[in-house]
Amino acid sequence: MLGQHRSTQRKVPCGADDEQALTDDVVALAKQYGRYGYRRVTALLHAAGWSVNHKRVERIWRREGLKVPQRQPKRGRLWLNDGSCIRLRPEYPGHVWAYDFVEERTHDGRKFRIL
Repeated sequence: MLGQHRSTQRKVPCGADDEQALTDDVVALAKQYGRYGYRRVTALLHAAGWSVNHKRVERIWRREGLKVPQRQPKRGRLWLNDGSCIRLRPEYPGHVWAYDFVEERTHDGRKFRIL
């Protein structure tokens, strides 16, 4: 043991015993409330009886790869009523229609548009 430098001696990190249960609760709340971030999830955990720091919840949030999806502009079929950003896909041929405008010029310079 003599002659070893102090920086070679490391303390083995020990995780909290409730880490897995807290992680499961954070992931469940993130799935249930898709638009909530880690701060509001921390408030929900406090209401549920957890004594947890927002920094710990943020660390779990990042480790699990959770993100709050960007808000979509208000167009048709972009989200469900719960605020999630799941783009609805066509279910059968001819289910979704789209319009396209084409603008062109004639030989004498006048433009015409076609729908």
